[in-house]
Parts: sequence; C-alpha cells; structure tokens
Amino acid sequence: MDLAYICEWEKRPKSNHCPSIPLVCAWSCRNLIAFTTDLKNEEEKDLTHMIHMLDTEHPWDVYSINSGHVEMITCLEWDQSGSRLLSADADGHIKCWSMTDHLANSWESTVGCSVEGDPIVALSWLHNGVKLALHVEKSGASNFGEKFSRVKFSPSLTLFGGKPMEGWIAVTISGLVTVSLLKPNGQVLTSTESLCRLRCRVALADIAFTGGGNIVVATSDGSNASPVQFYKVCVSVVNEKCKIDTEILPSLFMRCTTDPARKDKYPAITHLKFFARDMSEQMLLCASNQNNSIVEYWSLRKEGLPVNNIFQKLSPTVGDKPPMILKWRILSATNDLDRVSAVALPKLPISLTNTDLKVASDTKFFPGLGLALAFHDGSVHIIHRLTLQTMAVSYGSQRPVDEPAIKRQRAAGPSVHFKAVQMSWTSLALVGIDSHGKLSMLRISPSMGHVLDMNMSLRHLLFLLEYCMVTGYDWWDILLHVQPGMVQNLVEKLHEEYMRQNAALQQVLSTRIIAMKASLCKLSSATVARVCDYHAKLFLIAISCTLKSLLRPPLLNTPDKSPGDRLTEICSKITDVDIDKVMINLKTEEFVVEMTTLQSLQQLIQWVGDFVLYLLASLPNQGTGPVRPGHSFLRDGASLSMLRELMVVIRIWGLLKPSCLPIYTATSDTQDSMSLLFRLLTKLWLCCRDENHPSEPDDALIDECCLLPSQLLIPNIAWLPANDAIISRLQNKQPVRLQFGKPPGLVGHATSLQFDAFARAPGQPKIDHLRRLHLGAYPTEECKSCTRCGCVTMLKSPNKATAVKQWEQRWIKNCLCGGLWRKMPLNYS
Repeated sequence: MDLAYICEWEKRPKSNHCPSIPLVCAWSCRNLIAFTTDLKNEEEKDLTHMIHMLDTEHPWDVYSINSGHVEMITCLEWDQSGSRLLSADADGHIKCWSMTDHLANSWESTVGCSVEGDPIVALSWLHNGVKLALHVEKSGASNFGEKFSRVKFSPSLTLFGGKPMEGWIAVTISGLVTVSLLKPNGQVLTSTESLCRLRCRVALADIAFTGGGNIVVATSDGSNASPVQFYKVCVSVVNEKCKIDTEILPSLFMRCTTDPARKDKYPAITHLKFFARDMSEQMLLCASNQNNSIVEYWSLRKEGLPVNNIFQKLSPTVGDKPPMILKWRILSATNDLDRVSAVALPKLPISLTNTDLKVASDTKFFPGLGLALAFHDGSVHIIHRLTLQTMAVSYGSQRPVDEPAIKRQRAAGPSVHFKAVQMSWTSLALVGIDSHGKLSMLRISPSMGHVLDMNMSLRHLLFLLEYCMVTGYDWWDILLHVQPGMVQNLVEKLHEEYMRQNAALQQVLSTRIIAMKASLCKLSSATVARVCDYHAKLFLIAISCTLKSLLRPPLLNTPDKSPGDRLTEICSKITDVDIDKVMINLKTEEFVVEMTTLQSLQQLIQWVGDFVLYLLASLPNQGTGPVRPGHSFLRDGASLSMLRELMVVIRIWGLLKPSCLPIYTATSDTQDSMSLLFRLLTKLWLCCRDENHPSEPDDALIDECCLLPSQLLIPNIAWLPANDAIISRLQNKQPVRLQFGKPPGLVGHATSLQFDAFARAPGQPKIDHLRRLHLGAYPTEECKSCTRCGCVTMLKSPNKATAVKQWEQRWIKNCLCGGLWRKMPLNYS
C-alpha cells in the first residue's frame, strides 16, 4: 500500500479552518468523492458546514457547497448510480443533492426531510433489488455469467409492476427510524417510527438489507456493557401513506466484555458496521479505550435448538429435525491494537462459498477480502476480512510528501491521522481525510501486500476490469495499478475474454470495452496513438447508429429487417467499387429524409467524408516511422465496412439535398471525389474484410492513395486534446502533491509529450468534439469536458433542429466514453 497523491487546502488562518467533528467521507461507484469540513467565520463566530465534491481524476477541481445544514454533518451516502448524494446533520435534517445539468462539478439540493432536533446517526438509500455476486474462484471461467451472477434480491419497496421505489432510511440518536419515499411525481412521503417500545439512546447504528426485502438496523448506546441490538424494519405503503413495522432480532455482547481479563479494558464501542449493505448477517465491531482498540468479526447463523427427548415425543417436528434459532457467533478477533480512528469496508460483493476460514490459496489475497483500519498514530492497516490478520501497512498521512523530518518532530499536539476513510468500489484504492481536512489517495495492492507473480496480478486486474464492464462502474482505481509494460497484455486479454461472450452480450458491452481499451492505452507511450483510434471508433459507431436511425420503411407491414440492417447486408454482398452500382440495389424510398434534417447533420456527414479521406491518404505512410492515429482502422474490416455503408447513404442523400454532402477541395472541377474515395475504400475493405485471412493492400492501391494529396486537400483531423488528468503522472510510484483549486503544471511525461503531437497547439482554433463545430482559439461559449477522455463540447445547443437535439440528447448524461461531464471555465486553455 503506497501513497498516490495528496491534495490539501491553501494555507488558511487557523481561526478560519475547523475540520468537522465527526468528519464524514463517501465514495461513489463513478469515482466521485464527497467529504465535509467546517469553515469558521471570525465576525459572526459561527460555523459553515461545507460539503466538497471531487472527481478522483481531477482532485484539484473541487466543488465546495455551503450545505445549509445548521448543525454538523453526520452522514453522507451515495445512491447506487453514483449520481445523487444524501447528507444528514445533528439537527435531524436530511438533504438530497443531485447534479445540475449532469455536471460533476455543479450540485443542488432538490428534496429533503427532517426529524426536528434529533441527530441522525445512520443513513442509507433503500435497496433497489440489484445484487451481483463475484465468484472469485471462477475468475478463470470463459463466461461472464459464471464469474458474475445476479443474486435473487428483493427491493426494499416496490411500485406497481415490481419497479423499486426510491427513498432513504435513517436512524436517530433517540431510537427513531425515519423513512422517506420519493414518489414518481417528485413528492416525498415521510414516516417516522420508534425502533422499539422502550426508546433508548443510540450512539452508533448501521443499516443493512435482506434478500427478502426487509431492513436490518443495528444499534449501540456506545457502552460495551450494553448489548448491540438488532431490529428488523419492514416498509410498506398503505392508502398513500408510508407504514413502518419493527421487530426485535437476537442481540449480542462483544466477546471482550465476557473475558475477565478484558472486561473493563475497552469500555466504549466506537465502530459498528455491517460488512456490506446487503450482508445483514455479518458484523464488524470495534471497542476502544483512550489508547487501544480491539476488533471483532461476528456472524449470524441458524443453529438447532436442543430439545429434551420427552418433548420431542410429545410434538415431533417435521422430518424429526430440531427447531432452528438465529444466533450471533464470533468468528475472529484481533489482539490489542492502537486506537482505531476510522474503518473502511470493501464494497466488492464477493461470494464466498465457504464463509469459514478455509479460502482457496489463489483467492485468499484477492482485493475485496481486506478492510482498512486507520489509527490515531497516522497509520492505516489492511486486515483480512475473515481472519482479521494484518496484510499491509501504510503511513501515508503521517509522513507527508516533501516535508522534512525535523519539521515533523517540532509539531505539537496529537499526530495527524485519518478521521474518515473510504475504499473504492474495486477495493484497489483508499481515500483518507485527515484532521486538517487534507485528502490522501492510497493504492491498495491487488495482492493485498503479498508477493504474487505478474500473471496473478494481471488476472486480478483483468477480473476487476470485466466486473466494471458488466456493472458500468468507473474503473479509474484499477488504472492506478497498471504499469506501461502491462497495457498491451491487458488489452489483448480483455479482448479475448470479450470475444468469448455470446453475441447479445457483446453488443451490449461493445462501446464500453472500446472506452476501456482507450483508457488503458493512454498509460503507455507505445500504445498512446491507439487512443485516438478508439475514440474515433466510438464516434463512428454513434454516427452510424444516428444516420441509420433516420431511414424509414415506406410501409408499416415491412419484413423483420430494418432499412439499416438491409443496407448492411446489401453493402457486404455487393463488392463493386462503383458507388452508383451499389446504390441501384437499394430501395431509395427508404432514404427519404426531410431536407432540414439532412442540412442540420452536415457537420457529422462532413466528419465521415474527412475521416475516409484522411485514412486513405495516410495508408502509404503507415508502414514507416512512429504509429500514427488511424493506423488500426486500416486493418479493421468492420469499421471500414461501416464507413462504406455511410458513404452510400450520404451519396443517396446528396441527390435529395446536394448541400448536405461533404465538401472537398479538389484540384479538378470535373472530379467526382466521393466516387474516387468509395472506390479506394472498397479496395482497402476487400483486403481485410476476412478477419481470419487478411491480405496486404496491393501496390496499385497504395499508388492511388499516394496521388490523393495532389487531387484533394487532406483535412486536419481534430483529435482529442491531451488530457490534463492525474493518472498518467502516477506511474513512477512517486506521490504527487496537489492543492485544491489549483491545476497542476504540465509535467514533461513521455506519454503526454507524444500525445501532444496529435492535439492542436495552444492558441489554435478549438473544436466541439461532439458537434464538430469550431469554437475559435478562445471560446466564448460555456463548455463542458469529459472527466475521463477530455472530450470538449458546448453546454448549450446552438441548433434547434430536432435531429441535432436527438444527437445531443445521447450525450446529455455521459460522454462517448461513458465519463461524466464537468463544467469548464471560459477561455479555457
């Protein structure tokens, strides 16, 4: 475990900065992090409770919100999609935050609820019924269905038709449970009930869900002499009102209280957590004194209740089996530890067929089997979730980067330590917020501190990449562990695994795997040119889907195949190099589109024409010198076939509306540029359409492509800009020091420098990468950029045409690559 980067606040007067007590942190499946700090106003002598949002790829671009909470914030919780956040405070107020215009650095509070004056101690979104199990022991299987299986799990509450109802549940310090339901019309339905008849103080609580749709709440009054209580909560809607029913479940006393030697040693329970939101039968407890802590792992099991033979004869049970009861059993416990300041549990839903301590040798070091404990001395330990044995140790927060040892020794008062820690969704990274409000990002080794061979580490990373591909989660934390030498191997193996899946699943994951390959290739100078190709392929697929969707059958009672499918079939059968002869075989009535629609999509049509010309003109040069963008397209039969189909569609539309055709600058007025390009493109496609037996382009084709620059002006393709992200600067394993609000300076990294060759130089005109519109050297329109690939597009549409709106609507939430959007400052560089 090592430190990747730290991000700290600008030096402030001590009177203005006051870290929250308790400080809270939450990490979403989209790799967004939310955490709290407090600001003290000298004049008014009051505190402003702040919530900070940041993306792990751009941690300096923090979005700070004045939460509006009057009392300190006690809980932060992301929803399952990672796009909404709940915050709760010590006055009983709960707020729901959502993105403004789907921007990761712009948030607003839309709805909320409150239990006046009753501090919230636990908070959770209701379960949506989706649970995926990871079968680590089957990581070598070829089918994704064997590695990741959907677990039968009921939502906490369902609407008509079985759709899960959204909402949240909270537990207050006085023993109340409050549930708020978000109705489809935007209204909030709230109900509050006591956990049990005798209300008592709840110092600690946690919430989990059962497969049957019930909710389990664990509570403690903070004293080790008192039992940890468990309650089953059932939520229902009756007559448009939310109804809450509660039931007491078996409780437990920590083992250290029953040990005479330790009975009074750990008087307080300081941490109480279920292992996961959907694992209500496994519990982690931590008891502490002023200097030390002890951690215990408990499991709820069904056990037979012994019955006297006399009673067995009087009332025999079915099948002569003894009656079963639920009972908490301790599975493991630590020895005396330093005082624990924070606990982070893994979010990976690993399915262990044997929950006892017998774990297969090749899976016992898998990420997700470890949990993190932060201590008051500044250290962080990763311990095994089953045995509670220490696997790895880090002193990331205690030993800041570039800070001399003499300075540390002079520091007075308690040592700097993490007050909140959270694991990423693949358990390969850990974020910690220390008592100064500074954020530290730590890598957690895929082998959990043990030395594994390269193949095993690659297998772990590959397995987690596949998991992110299937779930749609962001995979930034996996990239933290990818070294340049691994990239080629990972991309090839990822493609092999993808090709083993059935055709339906391949179609679902087709764009996601391209985006994943692009993010991997960005990490190595040997593969960085392919990043441009992957993004161009994503753009080509999107244009192909959009333009084909405009085709309409002339009659409603048409055959099963759509016009787009028939177009693909005919273009693949007819290998003629003459575009007009291919057109003759198509039903032109299917291609009738409104003139305004064709004109509004001219920029996309122009990109197709420019891209075909660029590819053909670059064919003679691709064998010499460094690999240039577009290289992989020249051997990609599927992409060339897609371009060929689009050329045919554009040619037909050009007969209806000549002004929608791509514009070429030719040396001859009589030259038919589209026919020329289609002829060369078809010849190139014929060379590689058979993936198993591709052939090299013949000399005649290369000679014709060599003549293209003398016949047509070759356009400059606006590739994606060099991304300003942090991931490529972390590969030398040296921690990077950052400051909130200040982008880091450009680093002379080999990958960045090579990638810059494909981007426009500063001061040159910039382009909207999705609309293919020129923005000028210093854009005056508000723009947004992708947090992952750096794709830039305007916030507001300059075009009101319906077809353009449909195109833009595809990217309203996410970029081409699936990344989130963040708003950019005006006149960005």
